[in-house]
Amino acid sequence: MVEIGGRPILWHIMKHYAHHGFREFFITLGYKGEVIKRYFLDYNLMNSSMTIDLSKGAVSPQRRVSEDWVVHLIDTGPDTLTGGRVKRLEQWLKDETFMLTYGDGVSNVDLRELVRFHRSHGKLATVTAVRPPARFGGLILEGGQVRFTEKSQATEGWINGGFLVFEPGVFRYISGDTTSLEVEVMERLAAEGQLAAYKHDGFWQAMDTIRDVRMLDSLWQRGNPPWKL
Repeated sequence: MVEIGGRPILWHIMKHYAHHGFREFFITLGYKGEVIKRYFLDYNLMNSSMTIDLSKGAVSPQRRVSEDWVVHLIDTGPDTLTGGRVKRLEQWLKDETFMLTYGDGVSNVDLRELVRFHRSHGKLATVTAVRPPARFGGLILEGGQVRFTEKSQATEGWINGGFLVFEPGVFRYISGDTTSLEVEVMERLAAEGQLAAYKHDGFWQAMDTIRDVRMLDSLWQRGNPPWKL
């Protein structure tokens, strides 16, 4: 719920999915889940004009600003690990391909193309591989001369950027609440040849530190952030 440009990062992520036509969401709630519930319960109210008759206690909306989303808020416990949270969604997702991401990163990955890639290879899972942003510029040393290079993602290795696509068969790999999606499930899928990687060379940024928050907010305030669609 940390804000970028006055909106929670969760909202930015959901806007990205909705832009590509994916408008039904399951949000697994743990610690401070009530904050997310309150945000969506009040969403229409806080984004609409209204008239309030204080003598009658009546509220009349004048202009509604909303999203065409269906949002399922599922309590999954404060201590459940990432794999366990996915497992708790099995009753709703057991019959079809589904997508998954974390709540702390934004990107301009083409989600429709990601799904097309996933369906083309026939494996149980696809992970979006990204290059992490470099934290520092580089030095090129030529003889006794020094030349500076700009920060770049191109020379960094590939990492899991989230934006995953799964077939229901992945539920067989999750034993319960104490299962880690990254350490146990995805490593086992990879070992069994059931995990493919979709390489994304475009923008991707996780929000792990206050420095990341300030950087993303600065990009938004400039008016044309790379993930805005």
